[in-house]
Amino acid sequence: MPSITSPILLQVRRLGVATLIAAFALGSAFAQRVEVEFWHGLTQPLGGLLEEVAADFNASQDQYHVEASFRGTYPDTMVAAIAAFRAGNAPHIVQMFEVGTATLMHAGGAVKPVYELFEETGVDFDPDIYIPAIKGYYSLPDGRMVSMPFNSSTAIMWVNNDALREAGLDPETTPLETWDQVRAVAKEVVDSGAAPCGFSMAWPTWTQFEQFSAIHDVPLATRANGMEGLDAELMINSELHVRHVQTLLDMQAEGSFTYGGRDSNADALFPSG
Repeated sequence: MPSITSPILLQVRRLGVATLIAAFALGSAFAQRVEVEFWHGLTQPLGGLLEEVAADFNASQDQYHVEASFRGTYPDTMVAAIAAFRAGNAPHIVQMFEVGTATLMHAGGAVKPVYELFEETGVDFDPDIYIPAIKGYYSLPDGRMVSMPFNSSTAIMWVNNDALREAGLDPETTPLETWDQVRAVAKEVVDSGAAPCGFSMAWPTWTQFEQFSAIHDVPLATRANGMEGLDAELMINSELHVRHVQTLLDMQAEGSFTYGGRDSNADALFPSG
Protein backbone atom coordinates (compact mmCIF):
# COMPACT_ATOMS: atom_id res chain seq x y z
CA MET A 1 0.00 0.00 0.00
CA PRO A 2 1.46 3.35 -0.93
CA SER A 3 1.25 6.21 1.48
CA ILE A 4 -0.18 9.62 0.97
CA THR A 5 2.59 11.56 -0.69
CA SER A 6 3.26 15.19 -1.28
CA PRO A 7 5.81 17.08 -3.36
CA ILE A 8 7.82 19.37 -1.11
CA LEU A 9 9.82 22.27 -2.49
CA LEU A 10 13.35 22.51 -1.13
CA GLN A 11 15.40 25.67 -1.11
CA VAL A 12 18.79 25.43 -2.77
CA ARG A 13 21.51 27.37 -0.96
CA ARG A 14 24.78 28.34 -2.57
CA LEU A 15 27.24 30.95 -1.34
CA GLY A 16 24.90 31.64 1.53
CA VAL A 17 22.13 32.89 -0.77
CA ALA A 18 18.74 31.18 -0.78
CA THR A 19 17.85 30.41 -4.38
CA LEU A 20 14.10 30.24 -4.79
CA ILE A 21 12.63 27.39 -6.73
CA ALA A 22 10.62 29.87 -8.77
CA ALA A 23 13.17 29.60 -11.56
CA PHE A 24 11.01 27.17 -13.49
CA ALA A 25 8.04 29.56 -13.21
CA LEU A 26 10.12 32.11 -15.10
CA GLY A 27 11.32 29.69 -17.74
CA SER A 28 10.40 31.91 -20.65
CA ALA A 29 13.24 34.23 -19.69
CA PHE A 30 15.83 31.57 -20.47
CA ALA A 31 17.02 30.57 -23.92
CA GLN A 32 17.53 26.93 -22.94
CA ARG A 33 15.41 24.49 -21.06
CA VAL A 34 15.09 25.02 -17.32
CA GLU A 35 16.19 21.85 -15.55
CA VAL A 36 14.04 20.75 -12.62
CA GLU A 37 15.40 17.98 -10.41
CA PHE A 38 12.58 15.88 -8.94
CA TRP A 39 13.35 13.16 -6.37
CA HIS A 40 10.73 10.59 -5.44
CA GLY A 41 10.34 7.57 -3.18
CA LEU A 42 7.85 5.52 -5.18
CA THR A 43 8.83 1.92 -5.91
CA GLN A 44 7.55 0.06 -8.95
CA PRO A 45 5.06 0.08 -10.50
CA LEU A 46 4.01 3.50 -9.20
CA GLY A 47 7.50 4.91 -9.60
CA GLY A 48 7.48 4.01 -13.27
CA LEU A 49 4.10 5.66 -13.76
CA LEU A 50 5.34 8.82 -12.07
CA GLU A 51 8.41 8.94 -14.30
CA GLU A 52 6.15 8.48 -17.33
CA VAL A 53 4.20 11.56 -16.23
CA ALA A 54 7.45 13.52 -16.12
CA ALA A 55 8.51 12.15 -19.52
CA ASP A 56 5.17 13.10 -21.07
CA PHE A 57 5.49 16.62 -19.65
CA ASN A 58 9.01 16.95 -21.03
CA ALA A 59 7.81 15.86 -24.47
CA SER A 60 4.88 18.30 -24.42
CA GLN A 61 7.00 21.48 -24.47
CA ASP A 62 10.57 22.71 -24.86
CA GLN A 63 10.89 25.22 -21.99
CA TYR A 64 11.34 22.89 -19.03
CA HIS A 65 12.84 19.48 -18.40
CA VAL A 66 11.93 17.53 -15.25
CA GLU A 67 14.49 14.91 -14.25
CA ALA A 68 12.55 12.46 -12.08
CA SER A 69 14.69 9.97 -10.18
CA PHE A 70 13.99 7.29 -7.58
CA ARG A 71 15.94 7.79 -4.35
CA GLY A 72 15.00 4.72 -2.34
CA THR A 73 12.35 4.23 0.30
CA TYR A 74 10.45 7.22 1.66
CA PRO A 75 12.61 7.46 4.80
CA ASP A 76 15.77 7.14 2.65
CA THR A 77 14.52 9.84 0.28
CA MET A 78 13.70 12.17 3.16
CA VAL A 79 17.12 11.75 4.77
CA ALA A 80 18.87 12.20 1.42
CA ALA A 81 16.89 15.35 0.61
CA ILE A 82 17.67 17.00 3.95
CA ALA A 83 21.35 16.01 3.66
CA ALA A 84 21.49 17.42 0.13
CA PHE A 85 19.92 20.67 1.31
CA ARG A 86 22.50 21.05 4.06
CA ALA A 87 25.26 20.30 1.55
CA GLY A 88 23.94 23.02 -0.78
CA ASN A 89 22.75 20.79 -3.62
CA ALA A 90 19.14 20.01 -2.77
CA PRO A 91 16.67 18.86 -5.44
CA HIS A 92 14.11 21.40 -6.57
CA ILE A 93 11.20 19.12 -5.68
CA VAL A 94 10.98 15.99 -3.54
CA GLN A 95 7.96 13.73 -3.26
CA MET A 96 7.51 12.55 0.30
CA PHE A 97 5.10 10.43 2.31
CA GLU A 98 2.81 12.15 4.77
CA VAL A 99 4.78 10.91 7.78
CA GLY A 100 7.71 13.02 6.62
CA THR A 101 5.71 16.26 6.46
CA ALA A 102 6.46 17.44 9.99
CA THR A 103 10.11 16.42 9.71
CA LEU A 104 10.64 18.46 6.56
CA MET A 105 8.70 21.42 7.93
CA HIS A 106 11.11 21.55 10.89
CA ALA A 107 14.28 20.73 8.97
CA GLY A 108 15.99 24.05 9.54
CA GLY A 109 14.36 25.99 6.71
CA ALA A 110 14.87 23.30 4.08
CA VAL A 111 11.32 23.59 2.79
CA LYS A 112 9.95 26.40 0.66
CA PRO A 113 6.20 26.47 1.50
CA VAL A 114 4.11 26.39 -1.65
CA TYR A 115 1.88 29.23 -0.42
CA GLU A 116 4.98 31.46 -0.34
CA LEU A 117 6.12 30.24 -3.75
CA PHE A 118 2.76 31.00 -5.34
CA GLU A 119 2.56 34.45 -3.71
CA GLU A 120 6.08 35.39 -4.82
CA THR A 121 5.58 34.20 -8.41
CA GLY A 122 2.04 35.45 -8.87
CA VAL A 123 0.61 32.01 -9.56
CA ASP A 124 -3.12 31.81 -8.87
CA PHE A 125 -3.72 28.81 -6.63
CA ASP A 126 -6.85 27.75 -4.74
CA PRO A 127 -6.09 25.21 -1.99
CA ASP A 128 -9.81 24.51 -1.63
CA ILE A 129 -9.69 22.35 -4.75
CA TYR A 130 -8.49 19.55 -2.48
CA ILE A 131 -10.61 17.36 -0.24
CA PRO A 132 -10.61 19.11 3.16
CA ALA A 133 -9.01 16.22 5.04
CA ILE A 134 -6.18 16.03 2.50
CA LYS A 135 -5.75 19.79 2.40
CA GLY A 136 -5.58 19.97 6.18
CA TYR A 137 -2.79 17.43 6.46
CA TYR A 138 -0.43 19.53 4.37
CA SER A 139 -1.41 22.92 5.76
CA LEU A 140 -0.50 25.03 8.75
CA PRO A 141 -3.18 25.46 11.45
CA ASP A 142 -4.19 28.76 9.83
CA GLY A 143 -4.91 27.01 6.51
CA ARG A 144 -1.83 28.05 4.53
CA MET A 145 -0.68 25.09 2.44
CA VAL A 146 2.93 24.00 2.95
CA SER A 147 3.11 21.33 0.27
CA MET A 148 0.94 20.10 -2.59
CA PRO A 149 -0.87 16.76 -2.29
CA PHE A 150 0.04 14.63 -5.27
CA ASN A 151 -1.49 11.21 -4.65
CA SER A 152 -3.59 10.03 -1.73
CA SER A 153 -3.88 6.45 -0.61
CA THR A 154 -6.70 4.46 0.89
CA ALA A 155 -6.14 1.33 2.96
CA ILE A 156 -7.36 -1.75 1.08
CA MET A 157 -7.88 -5.30 2.30
CA TRP A 158 -6.70 -7.93 -0.15
CA VAL A 159 -8.28 -11.38 0.03
CA ASN A 160 -6.80 -14.64 -1.30
CA ASN A 161 -9.90 -16.31 -2.69
CA ASP A 162 -8.00 -19.51 -3.47
CA ALA A 163 -7.08 -19.86 0.20
CA LEU A 164 -10.70 -19.30 1.21
CA ARG A 165 -11.91 -21.97 -1.20
CA GLU A 166 -9.26 -24.41 0.04
CA ALA A 167 -10.52 -23.77 3.57
CA GLY A 168 -14.04 -24.62 2.44
CA LEU A 169 -15.28 -21.05 2.40
CA ASP A 170 -17.13 -19.28 -0.40
CA PRO A 171 -15.37 -16.00 -1.33
CA GLU A 172 -18.65 -14.61 -2.65
CA THR A 173 -20.60 -15.06 0.59
CA THR A 174 -18.00 -15.14 3.38
CA PRO A 175 -18.46 -11.97 5.48
CA LEU A 176 -15.33 -9.87 6.10
CA GLU A 177 -16.83 -6.61 7.31
CA THR A 178 -16.02 -6.72 11.04
CA TRP A 179 -12.97 -7.69 13.08
CA ASP A 180 -14.84 -10.67 14.53
CA GLN A 181 -15.58 -11.90 11.01
CA VAL A 182 -12.01 -11.35 9.80
CA ARG A 183 -10.66 -13.18 12.84
CA ALA A 184 -12.97 -16.16 12.35
CA VAL A 185 -12.12 -16.49 8.66
CA ALA A 186 -8.38 -16.07 9.26
CA LYS A 187 -8.45 -18.76 11.93
CA GLU A 188 -10.36 -21.11 9.62
CA VAL A 189 -7.79 -20.57 6.86
CA VAL A 190 -4.89 -21.38 9.19
CA ASP A 191 -6.58 -24.27 11.03
CA SER A 192 -7.52 -25.92 7.74
CA GLY A 193 -3.97 -25.68 6.42
CA ALA A 194 -5.07 -23.56 3.46
CA ALA A 195 -2.34 -21.01 4.27
CA PRO A 196 0.18 -20.51 7.08
CA CYS A 197 -0.82 -16.85 7.51
CA GLY A 198 -4.46 -15.98 8.02
CA PHE A 199 -4.17 -12.22 8.33
CA SER A 200 -1.49 -9.53 8.34
CA MET A 201 -1.18 -5.86 7.53
CA ALA A 202 1.32 -3.45 6.03
CA TRP A 203 1.98 -0.02 7.51
CA PRO A 204 0.51 -1.01 10.90
CA THR A 205 0.84 2.45 12.48
CA TRP A 206 -1.15 3.90 9.58
CA THR A 207 -3.80 1.21 9.23
CA GLN A 208 -4.19 0.11 12.85
CA PHE A 209 -3.83 3.45 14.61
CA GLU A 210 -4.36 6.41 12.28
CA GLN A 211 -7.03 4.86 10.05
CA PHE A 212 -8.55 2.98 12.98
CA SER A 213 -8.85 6.21 14.96
CA ALA A 214 -10.40 8.11 12.05
CA ILE A 215 -12.96 5.38 11.30
CA HIS A 216 -14.04 5.22 14.95
CA ASP A 217 -13.89 9.00 15.41
CA VAL A 218 -11.50 8.86 18.35
CA PRO A 219 -8.46 11.15 18.69
CA LEU A 220 -5.02 9.80 17.86
CA ALA A 221 -3.26 12.61 19.72
CA THR A 222 -3.88 15.91 21.45
CA ARG A 223 -3.45 19.27 19.69
CA ALA A 224 -5.80 18.39 16.81
CA ASN A 225 -4.14 15.02 16.28
CA GLY A 226 -0.74 16.65 16.39
CA MET A 227 -1.39 19.19 13.65
CA GLU A 228 -1.31 22.22 15.97
CA GLY A 229 2.06 21.77 17.61
CA LEU A 230 5.04 19.59 18.48
CA ASP A 231 3.90 19.36 22.09
CA ALA A 232 1.12 16.95 21.15
CA GLU A 233 0.77 13.72 23.09
CA LEU A 234 -0.36 10.40 21.64
CA MET A 235 -3.70 9.12 22.93
CA ILE A 236 -3.39 5.51 21.77
CA ASN A 237 -3.76 4.23 25.32
CA SER A 238 -7.51 4.82 25.16
CA GLU A 239 -9.83 1.95 26.05
CA LEU A 240 -10.69 1.38 22.39
CA HIS A 241 -7.06 1.38 21.18
CA VAL A 242 -5.96 -0.96 23.95
CA ARG A 243 -8.82 -3.34 23.22
CA HIS A 244 -7.92 -3.36 19.54
CA VAL A 245 -4.25 -4.10 20.16
CA GLN A 246 -5.24 -6.83 22.62
CA THR A 247 -7.41 -8.38 19.91
CA LEU A 248 -4.43 -8.46 17.55
CA LEU A 249 -2.27 -10.01 20.30
CA ASP A 250 -4.92 -12.67 20.93
CA MET A 251 -5.11 -13.37 17.19
CA GLN A 252 -1.34 -13.72 17.03
CA ALA A 253 -1.38 -16.13 19.97
CA GLU A 254 -3.99 -18.33 18.31
CA GLY A 255 -2.18 -18.19 14.96
CA SER A 256 -4.80 -16.29 12.95
CA PHE A 257 -2.66 -13.13 12.75
CA THR A 258 0.98 -12.75 11.72
CA TYR A 259 2.86 -9.54 12.45
CA GLY A 260 4.84 -8.84 9.29
CA GLY A 261 6.95 -5.92 10.47
CA ARG A 262 6.97 -2.17 10.09
CA ASP A 263 6.17 -0.10 7.02
CA SER A 264 5.59 -2.28 3.94
CA ASN A 265 7.52 -5.33 5.18
CA ALA A 266 4.35 -7.42 5.44
CA ASP A 267 3.53 -6.94 1.76
CA ALA A 268 5.63 -9.96 0.83
CA LEU A 269 3.43 -12.30 2.87
CA PHE A 270 0.44 -11.99 0.56
CA PRO A 271 1.89 -12.82 -2.90
CA SER A 272 4.00 -15.58 -1.35
CA GLY A 273 0.86 -17.28 -0.11
